[in-house]
Amino acid sequence: MLAKTLKSYLDQRNVRYITITHSPAFTAQEVAASAHIPGKGLAKTVMVIIDGALAMAVLPSNRRVQLDDLRSLTGCHDLRLARESEFKSYFPDCEPGAMPPFGNLYDMSTYVSPELAVEPDIVFNAGSHTELIRMGWRDYYNLVKPRVADFAM
Repeated sequence: MLAKTLKSYLDQRNVRYITITHSPAFTAQEVAASAHIPGKGLAKTVMVIIDGALAMAVLPSNRRVQLDDLRSLTGCHDLRLARESEFKSYFPDCEPGAMPPFGNLYDMSTYVSPELAVEPDIVFNAGSHTELIRMGWRDYYNLVKPRVADFAM
């Protein structure tokens, strides 16, 4: 099921999007395969903690976050991957690990890989392990105002 917070946010702003239903999948690569989307075409959200604050690192599903690059980019002292127990409660309308890359809805910073910014659309988890959203990159960027920077390998 689509995250209610996200659906309401997009609908109130008259944003065009489509939902893609797929068989249950839990890793980004499984989701991409299940939905017949190339790994580079599916955005995954990786939760990180930057100087004690939760943040989202959004990158193609076939890539990995380079923590040192993200640390340099943010100028922080302490950066690490977040454990599910540290962020699960921030997303009450999402299944664990299926949160959409809308940090603005959850009061956290969002960093996006430039590889996603060159595509006309962005596809991402919609709050469940069986649904994705596809929407225009420009709409996504205008709503979320992420920092686009290179931190993926």
